[in-house]
Amino acid sequence: MPEKTILHIDMDAFFAAVEVHDRPELKGLPVVIGSPPDRRGVVSTCSYEARTFGIHSAMPSRTAFKLCPRAVFLPPNMKRYHEVSEQIMEIFRRFTPLVEPLSCDEAFLDVTGAHYLFGNGPEIAQKIKAAVLEETGLTCSVGVASNMFLAKIASDLNKPDGLTVVPASEKLIAAFLAPLPIKRMWGAGKKTQAVLEEHKIRTIGDLQTVDPAKLATWVGESSASSFRRLAFGLDDRALEIESEEKSISNEITFDEDLRDAKAIEAALLDLADKVGTRLRLAGFYAATAQIKLRWTDFSTITRQRRLDPPCCDDISLRETALELFRKESLHSAVRLIGFGVSGLRRTANAPQLDLFDSPMKKTSTKRETLSRAVDRIRAKFGRKSIRRGSNLNED
Repeated sequence: MPEKTILHIDMDAFFAAVEVHDRPELKGLPVVIGSPPDRRGVVSTCSYEARTFGIHSAMPSRTAFKLCPRAVFLPPNMKRYHEVSEQIMEIFRRFTPLVEPLSCDEAFLDVTGAHYLFGNGPEIAQKIKAAVLEETGLTCSVGVASNMFLAKIASDLNKPDGLTVVPASEKLIAAFLAPLPIKRMWGAGKKTQAVLEEHKIRTIGDLQTVDPAKLATWVGESSASSFRRLAFGLDDRALEIESEEKSISNEITFDEDLRDAKAIEAALLDLADKVGTRLRLAGFYAATAQIKLRWTDFSTITRQRRLDPPCCDDISLRETALELFRKESLHSAVRLIGFGVSGLRRTANAPQLDLFDSPMKKTSTKRETLSRAVDRIRAKFGRKSIRRGSNLNED
């Protein structure tokens, strides 16, 4: 059995790269995706040419314009990015069914079982990079390692269009990690970094040599134990693979990990609306709803609830999403949130029909009628023509 091989693949400046690919006249220019500079809003991402001016994601667009007045500002085209993302994920699945997307532009792949077909880890990475470039015109950076933590770190070291292979031996792994800044550690947010900086812990190598007991007093026993293991490249978590064949879901990875429950709930409600729209367009009703939460250390939980009766309306989906989310304690910052439905069927009727319509069923029918009316308005006048009141301050 070959040694476990994990790839982390991250597309290079994905949104901006798609825009440049579709509009070749933008090649070589500083391209910024996000709000225009004359309105309140932030940068979603930008090309590498724009990054040389100090522009980065989550920066106010007005600040980005001051740094580079000649930058080309473009609004996000999420439909197009989603199309390209699906194309990229399909390429990944040609090499292994074990793919865990983290967002629309990055994923973990377990290629351990693909060695006999496609070669070793670096060879598979090269083949995937070549296929992505040939079929989409885009570049990606890949980290190759024995676990997820190491692969994730490696993919970010030689961007853009990089390929970084982490050594296999424990001694070489420790040496590979030692010079990297502490911010590379999973779970080391800005507050934790500040605490460690106070004690002159600035690199992963510093974590390798620090007294474990002292570290525990600074960051707590749980974080100290996790940091010590990761500092030596030890990570035994496995990829989470979607096993439900008939499901619809959407998720978002935040530009910065969030602790603000209101902001997270707003994102979750948007996801529920998108899932509801897709559900109705596909002609399905869902019997189960599920949320997905990924914490700052990449640990992930899912929570689900049965929908009785099965539904497809936005109101029921939003209520269920919020109910599931509010049952969870925000013990850590949230990196990703997702919402999905499964148990899809073509009718809202339960397997055993009631003799009389229940109040719950009547309510569900009214909600569905309202949601479909909203769909028609948005189809005619645009998605922003009708929105929840909580969204009115987003522009």
